[in-house]
This record gives sequence, structure tokens and C-alpha cells, in this order.
Amino acid sequence: MWQEFLPNAWSVEYSQKNAVLLSAATLGAGGVLVYWLRSRYKIKTIEMGDGWWGSGERLLKGKEDESIRPFKIETSDKEIEDLHRRLDQARYAPPLEGAAFHYGFNSSYLRKVVSYWRNEFDWREKVKVLNKYPHFRTTIEGIEIHFIHVKPSYVPHGQVVQPLLMVHGWPGSFYEFYKIIPLLTEPAAHGLTESDVVFEIICPSIPGYGFSEAPRQKGFDSIATARIFHKLMNRLGFKKYYLQGGDWGSRITTNMAQMLPQSVKGLHLNLVFASKLGLTRMISVMLGAYVPWLVGLSREDVQRVYPFVQKNIYELLQESGYLHIQATKPDTAGCGLNDSPVGLAAYILEKFSTWTDKSFRHKDDGGLESKYSLDELLTNVMIYWVTSSIVSSMRYYKENFASDPTLDADARVGVYVPTGIAAFPQELVHTPRAWAKTTFKNIVTYSYMPRGGHFAAFEEPRLLAQDILHFVRKVERL
Repeated sequence: MWQEFLPNAWSVEYSQKNAVLLSAATLGAGGVLVYWLRSRYKIKTIEMGDGWWGSGERLLKGKEDESIRPFKIETSDKEIEDLHRRLDQARYAPPLEGAAFHYGFNSSYLRKVVSYWRNEFDWREKVKVLNKYPHFRTTIEGIEIHFIHVKPSYVPHGQVVQPLLMVHGWPGSFYEFYKIIPLLTEPAAHGLTESDVVFEIICPSIPGYGFSEAPRQKGFDSIATARIFHKLMNRLGFKKYYLQGGDWGSRITTNMAQMLPQSVKGLHLNLVFASKLGLTRMISVMLGAYVPWLVGLSREDVQRVYPFVQKNIYELLQESGYLHIQATKPDTAGCGLNDSPVGLAAYILEKFSTWTDKSFRHKDDGGLESKYSLDELLTNVMIYWVTSSIVSSMRYYKENFASDPTLDADARVGVYVPTGIAAFPQELVHTPRAWAKTTFKNIVTYSYMPRGGHFAAFEEPRLLAQDILHFVRKVERL
């Protein structure tokens, strides 16, 4: 009898051996694939490098002062008197009839802004407001870096505080985040549902903006900024942290994720710089108008993107004149703005009008006071004025557009850290998820925000805070 079962038994044993070999081969191939993918990701990072942006040549001997020094914003009678004198001597050109904000800042409304600035705006009180959060400075790569560092006043037992670096853009400042900071450091106290996540916030000023010293050498771009901000976070004792940014802050934090992905727990953006417009993107743009589902575009994407030329290209051209000036000859226009507070206010506040809502160009007052108070807007202008930083902030465009952006190192590197994107409807450009994922390979959340424009933290702090909390909560669960 046993002879009848011998072939079957042998067959079973043979099959088992084959299965083991096949499994081993599969695991081996899978392991090779995983190793190849990990190696591939590891290779595709931005080289961190090093830099020196102080005066003269870098000192070869001696170590840079790495101390974190408390800093306080101050003012003086002399500073305020000089401002008032310049405001009193302002000259105005009459606007064209019915021009509203189509030609830029309407000078009739500018007179009202300047009158308020001269007679009602209290800079000393605003300095007290700015100093309500702890300010610090530290020296990195030869220049003084300014930042605020805000910790929660109370942390429930067992709850982990997540470090979050938030980076502003132009023509904003660290002050943009003053309304969102309490929502993120004490979410439960402000009724936010994702209150199991708590942050400590670090908001630096980009070098050349506000109270961060301007680089003295040419070539200071977003990659250099990313490296400096990584060094800042490391100096503060953080090994892993979250990042958030819009405008230049978006590019800087994206570069940080490309540079040291192992240090970035997650990246949250409220503006996405799309990858270069290649053949694939052009096909997607063309097909998206007729069969959007075929190229991964949602109904909301279609409404925000098309008609492509009129809605995206034409409107972007209308709003990008400043970019061409600042990316080529920033010092020329900057000289006048640095000398005239009225010119500076008109130049900066025009962006807070049309970048908040493009339809505001039809209004005589630019719609500015429908979203912000004059106190808020002028506080941001004053940060540029008292620090004489408008020229150095404009140079940042020159440095970042010094070569073809599509040839830059970061254009060839993907972002693999968990990414959250908040797409505000009035943003200058809309980047659908299908286009964003060509650069951002691990999009965890993509939110179509119900309202708001370019200055999200300043205009819609609660909406932005909710989206950041939702994103980080999801990343932590993963």
C-alpha cells in the first residue's frame, strides 16, 4: 500500500521545495527592488554643502558663535519723527478716472492710508504687540538670523509637542503668523477639533527680510536658506520636525525636504510650485479641458484652471510685473522704495489687495480693509521700513532666478516626505493634485479650501490651522 503513496508524497515534497524556492526568489527580488528604490531616493537629494554670507572672507580659525540670544524689537522718537517727516512731504499723482486698482495702487485711497499712518497708527503700541512672542537671534554662516519661538503654555500629560517651522514669503514677514500661532500652540483652547496635536512654533525671518541680517555676498538663494534653517533647527535641539510655508516659504521648505528628508516628519504647503511645463504637462493641460477624468483632474480643478489662458496665464502675467523687475534689476526700484515710506506702502499693499482676491482690482480701495485692518497691514510695512530691508528682500528674486530654474538642482529632485497641500481658491496659480504629484511623491492630504488667497495665515488663520492639524494628525497615525 505504501508504494501507492510514494509518488504523491514525493510530489508534495517537491512542490513544497518549489514553493520555498519561489518565495525566496520573490522575496529576494522584492528586497532588491526595495533596496534599489531606497538607494534611488537616497541619491536624489539636494547636496547640503556650506556657505558664508558675512562681510569679507570666512574666518578659517575660530568657531562661529552658536549662542541663541534673546532679541527685542525697539523704536525711538527719532525713528518715528523721521517717518512722519517723510509722510508729510509725500507727493501724489492723481489717478485716472474709474481706474480703481487696475493700474496699481489707487493714489486717492493711498492718501487715506497715509493719513491714517501719520495721525492714528501707533508704532510704539505695535512694537509691544510684536514683542508679545519671544524673539531670538543667532549667527549662522556669518549673518544674524532672527526668529520667534513660541511654546505651548500648557501640555496635557503624555501629549507630544511637535516642532513646526513656518516660513513666510514676499512681501510678508514673520508677523503673518501672529494670528495662527495661538491656534496651533493651544488648539483645544480655541475650539479646534484636532486638539490631540500640539505644536511649538519657530518662525524665522528669511535673511534679508525684517530683522534677519541681509547676505553680504552674491548667490544667496532658497537652497542656501534651506540649509541655514536646517542648521537653526539643529541648533535648537530638534532632530525631526514639521515644515510649513507659502510663497517663498513654500520653495524654502520644499528644498529643506529635498535636502534632509530624514529630518522632516512632514511638509505642509499652501502654495505649490509646479514642476516644469514639459510634454506630459502640456498634454494634460490640453486634454483636461475636454476629458479631465482621463488626466486625473477633478471638477474643482477644472473650475480653477480653465479656461487655461485667460484664467491662469493672463492673470498671472497681470500680477507678475514686479517679478521681472526684482529678478533682473532689484536695486534700481529698491532705492526709491527704501527712501519713501509712501512708495513702499503702495508697492507692498498692492500685493495684499490683488493677491488676496483678484476681483479686488475692480474696487477703488483695493478691498484691503474687507480682509485686513490698516493696523495689521501697516505693521507689516513698518517691519520693512525700520529695517531698511526692501532692497535685500527684492534681491532674493534675482538670486533665485539667476539661472534657468528648470536646470537648478531642486528641479530634478522629488519630494518623498509626507506632504499636505492646502489649495486656496484665490491663490495666484492652482496646481491640481495630479500635477503636484510629479514632484511631491507622497501626498497625504490635498484640501480644496473654501475661501482665501495668497496670504493664507494672515487672512484665514483658522482654516489653515485646521488643515495643518488634520495633516499632522494623519501623518502621526501613519
